[in-house]
Amino acid sequence: MIENQKIAVVVPAYNEAGRIEGVIDSMPTEVDMVYVVNDQSTDNTAEVVQQKSSLDSRVVLIDLEKNSGVGAAIVRGYQEVIKNGEDIAVVMAGDGQMDPIDFPDIIRPIVDDRADYSKGNRFLRGREELSKIPRHRLFGNLVLSILTKIVSGYWHVSDTQGGYTAINRRALLAVDWGKCYPRYGCPNDYLVRLNTADMRVCDVPITAVYGSEWQSKMKSHKVILPIVLLLIRLFFFRVLNKYAFRHGHPIVLFYALAIFASILSLFLMAYIIVKLFVVGSISQTASIFFGMTTIVSIQLWLNSFEMDYRYNDWLYIHPKS
Repeated sequence: MIENQKIAVVVPAYNEAGRIEGVIDSMPTEVDMVYVVNDQSTDNTAEVVQQKSSLDSRVVLIDLEKNSGVGAAIVRGYQEVIKNGEDIAVVMAGDGQMDPIDFPDIIRPIVDDRADYSKGNRFLRGREELSKIPRHRLFGNLVLSILTKIVSGYWHVSDTQGGYTAINRRALLAVDWGKCYPRYGCPNDYLVRLNTADMRVCDVPITAVYGSEWQSKMKSHKVILPIVLLLIRLFFFRVLNKYAFRHGHPIVLFYALAIFASILSLFLMAYIIVKLFVVGSISQTASIFFGMTTIVSIQLWLNSFEMDYRYNDWLYIHPKS
């Protein structure tokens, strides 16, 4: 407990028998409860956690009925926190990637009520920390972070895929967690739903932890398409729910016109290409219209982004230096 606020840690775990004991042992003394959510591990992760729970009353094992993904494990932990009344929930992965040294910094914005949700950011401590991240993973994180800025409305958040987070009870109750994406796109989904609910988010510099034996369970070729489709769906979810239904903001019109102009521009481009190959010539009228719709669509997108940025600027809490 910190300043009369109960702290719970949610630990999603899948086949982490070799690491989960160390994760549990590293829990700060301020933590009141540790919910280890076993995502139907095929090793003896559950047995290790059961043994630790017999020695530490804070540790609770939660078994999912089937393998559902890291997002589903986190949501199950959040639901337990909501039910049991803890004030703050921190997510620390079962593979030991979240350094307990950063724990006080992660929870401080929440304890002080400066933010509703804090995210560990591996990009804020300079090149030395970035060099610890595998290059392919760093590239993927950067691309997804750029796309998630547009999709989520949190334009300042630069490490959207980071999983070291803390959330207060207000934000826990503001989101319908049962509808969240259950697998590796879950951080993007959480940000969109938090933004839709007007929750404040803070970036916190943390240390990147990648040991020599660390290996991601994520298969990139299997998750790229689902995450891209998820981001598209989340973009429309946020624009419609936040700007159309909740606030009635004119940005909806700008985004709609930008999408329409882009589709028209793509249609004209396809028409020009087909005619070039079939007839061997390009229609001057089609070329002019293509140029006009392309310029208009770019301008509309830029105006929409600027409006979105300004409207959500107050939701981003800058980390204290």
